[in-house]
Amino acid sequence: MSWSITRGSSQALPITVPRVDLDLIESWVPQGARVLDLGCGDGAFLARLMRNKGVTGYGVEIDDSKIQQCVANGVNVIQQDLEAGLAMFNDAAFDVVILSQTLQAMHNTERILREIARVGREGIVSFPNFGHWYHILAIALGRMPVSKQMPYQWYNTPNIHLCTVRDFEELVLSIGLTLTGKRLFVDGHAVDFLGALRSTLAVYRFQPQRA
Repeated sequence: MSWSITRGSSQALPITVPRVDLDLIESWVPQGARVLDLGCGDGAFLARLMRNKGVTGYGVEIDDSKIQQCVANGVNVIQQDLEAGLAMFNDAAFDVVILSQTLQAMHNTERILREIARVGREGIVSFPNFGHWYHILAIALGRMPVSKQMPYQWYNTPNIHLCTVRDFEELVLSIGLTLTGKRLFVDGHAVDFLGALRSTLAVYRFQPQRA
């Protein structure tokens, strides 16, 4: 296994990240926490947490061009394929591990959740809710759904493991994790009533059961 750490400059410019799941995740991250952001992209969100919450930590990203953007944003980044696991990190090395809208693109969903629980004291995950009523209707009418949250055709989508909120909750509990927070959204607004059917985006936080 090979991986490398690239350290960013502290001269990053301010960055605004408007996504509603990231706003919620930021509110859940404690001040000064040690954070690992998996599939961090250009590092903009981790840079935002560094500014607003005084966090320290790393991003993990595989894309060469995004690695360079992380450096420009002042983020310490490890170039690594998440499918290879997180063996470079010790148990409980981070206070919070974030996986934002990447879970549905993972081949081994159970493994990455176990790894998040191993290296982090808390995990936070967001993903599109395949149980939204429009998706159910589209399938009932004989078509794979295409929506704002999942804008790809069936033949070119990076999303390989779509799930409903109930599917995710059952998986988390089945591998011995404890759910500690949940928020469902539709069109950028939190939804409670019939959330499993009405929401397009789910955000969860969970903790491992440590001895």
